[in-house]
This record gives sequence, C-alpha cells and structure tokens, in this order.
Amino acid sequence: MADMHTHIHQVVVFSLFVISTTSGAFAQHPAMPPGMTHEEHQAQMAKDADLKKRGAVAMGFDQDKTTHHFRLYTTGGAIEVVANDATDAATVAQVRTHLKEIAGEFATADFGKPFATHGEMPPGVRTMQERRSTLSFQYEDTLAGARVRMTTADATAIQAVHEFLRYQIREHATGDLLTVGK
Repeated sequence: MADMHTHIHQVVVFSLFVISTTSGAFAQHPAMPPGMTHEEHQAQMAKDADLKKRGAVAMGFDQDKTTHHFRLYTTGGAIEVVANDATDAATVAQVRTHLKEIAGEFATADFGKPFATHGEMPPGVRTMQERRSTLSFQYEDTLAGARVRMTTADATAIQAVHEFLRYQIREHATGDLLTVGK
C-alpha cells in the first residue's frame, strides 16, 4: 500500500512539474490566426519579438509593462502610452520622458525613434516632415502615462497623420479603431 501511495505521489508531483513548466510557454504563444500558415505565424511572432526589443531600446521602457493606443481624430490624432500598473512610478516616468521627447522631436521633423522601433520609416512620415509647420505636437500627462496630440488644419497633413497612426495600430496590434473618431 505504501508503494502505491509513493507511486501516486510521484505521478502527482511529476504532473504538477510538467504543468508548471509548460503552461507559461503556452500562455506566451498566441493562437495562430485563421488563414495563416505555421511558417507565417512563426515569422509574425519573430517580427513581434523584434519590435518589442527595438521598441524597448528606442522608447526606454519595457514594452510588456505598458499599453500603447493610437487615436485618429478629424484634426489629426494621438499617441497614448500607459503603464499597465499605475503604481509603477518608474515605468510611468519612463513613458512620460519618452513622449515628451517624441513631441519635441516630431515638431522638428525627427522621426528617428519610430524608424528605430520598426526598422523602417512608417507611412505618412515624409509628408509629416514636409508639412511640419502646419502640425502641432502637444504633450499631456495622463493618469498612468502620457499622450502626444498631433493636430493640424491641413488636409494633406491630417491624411499623413492617419497613415502614420494606422501603421502603428497594425504594427503594435493594439486593436484600436482604424476609423476617425471625435
């Protein structure tokens, strides 16, 4: 009887070990989207991992500790980043520092950080650079992060901002609306 209890105990311990060491791997491996081949899915996961690594360097904070949002408005749009834990003062400070820099750099037509993050120049940037005198980049603190509002009355610049933000929505897979809001 003792041998049976020992065997059951060993099976339970082994099962718990297997579950604890593999469940994290499953949680970090997103489901393959319908219509995508395994190879395409693997390539997308590698691309996403590279984006996170480059983003952490360019932005100065852990991408997994934050959430990005990109908003399209009739007068332009906004970039918003918040710390997932509002009490994480270090991440909130890093987000605010980054977005203050972004507001200042974009105002001078410097889009080096989006290039460094994505490994390519996002759509809309060239026009935003050409029309920078018509654009305003306003930094704002939010509760757990910050926002940069990009506004203009220039229809061509608005279209460029929307191209830029739609690209960000797709690349960062934020799920934000691709349509214009208020």
